[in-house]
Amino acid sequence: MRFAGDSDSAISAASAVILRGARVAIGPRQSAELDVEIAGRAIRKLGPARGKDALDLSGHILLPGLINAHDHLEFNLFPRLGRGPYPNATAWARDVYRPDEPPVRDHRRIPKAVRLYWGGLKNLVSGVTTVCHHNPYQPAVFNARFPVRVVRELGWAHSIQYSPDLCARYRRTAGVQPFVIHAAEGTDASAREEIFTLDRLGVLGSRTVLVHGVGLDRSGWRLIKKRAASLIACPASNLFTLGRTLPQSAFRMGVPIALGSDSAVTASGDLLDELRLARRLWRLSASHLYRMVTDIPASILRLGDGQGALQEGGVADLIAVRTGAATPAEALLAVRAIELVVISGRVRLVSQRLASRLPREMVSGLQPLLIEGRGRALVDADVQALYGQAAPVLGSSLRLAGRAVRFVTV
Repeated sequence: MRFAGDSDSAISAASAVILRGARVAIGPRQSAELDVEIAGRAIRKLGPARGKDALDLSGHILLPGLINAHDHLEFNLFPRLGRGPYPNATAWARDVYRPDEPPVRDHRRIPKAVRLYWGGLKNLVSGVTTVCHHNPYQPAVFNARFPVRVVRELGWAHSIQYSPDLCARYRRTAGVQPFVIHAAEGTDASAREEIFTLDRLGVLGSRTVLVHGVGLDRSGWRLIKKRAASLIACPASNLFTLGRTLPQSAFRMGVPIALGSDSAVTASGDLLDELRLARRLWRLSASHLYRMVTDIPASILRLGDGQGALQEGGVADLIAVRTGAATPAEALLAVRAIELVVISGRVRLVSQRLASRLPREMVSGLQPLLIEGRGRALVDADVQALYGQAAPVLGSSLRLAGRAVRFVTV
């Protein structure tokens, strides 16, 4: 799908640029004032860079682009569905699946490609540069013009209950790729037993990435660790559907755990909201939470281009925020609005305040978007077309992951 505002010039606008004056994250606890030289899609240099035509980012801190380890992109215009708590995800699905009734019927009138784009924008405005979409990959949509990068090199199944071909899917997944599946999404005995069923089926191994895991007991956690599997936590979704989420003790089990936002049908909010909720629930350090959306998901999802860190030779995925926080991790937890998002060296979002510092060719073709609580920004998407295809159906109830959306003029 190609929207009218997507131009080839926008794709190449950030092919060679120097970012100067900002503090640059060197891990969650440390930063240094460095020039960042971007050439093409990569970071060519961190340190003194020649060139007077640098972008002045004084007063900002540059962080790695965030990685959202779990989302269902096409469902982020939906409201939350259901009245929990439920004993497990199957009970929730049976309760809410009414495709011929509102609101599901109405939202399904919006073309799927449009809904996917809105899911991409939800992630973009929260500083996400890479998202793991837990549904079929859509190559015609997830191209260079899609708002964020969507992980392609993986295998997946929905769950034991809804994937009768689970074992075949696992076998078809290339040996180095992760295999993602909802598991132990419940509080009852059936959810607790799922991890052992997966093990008996031969699909629990070092490549296996479990989503949710709320029903795991200590023996289940020990089995995951023994098999060297990983997990993605989605606390807002869990609290809404199940009434509880992972216990704090889960983070002492030695299992890699990343953070995901899930979709709006169960989790109102974006990845920044999820980070703040995770901090309140689990009282994890700022550094731990930072890693749950940067290098931990990069490792779990086997991302190989340097995602999750700012490093020479790595992909130029970065975000800029304004904050007086002492460390990159505290800056991330304090941010409310993202000032700049660069993906593969291309400016995909810039605040209207910061846009005046950028060369005109870098913001040419960007369109304004106002998301409640995330401020007004210019984004690399045809917001007018997207709004025009969603608003006639949803009207004043057009909300993105629970936040009101406005198409505005500059």
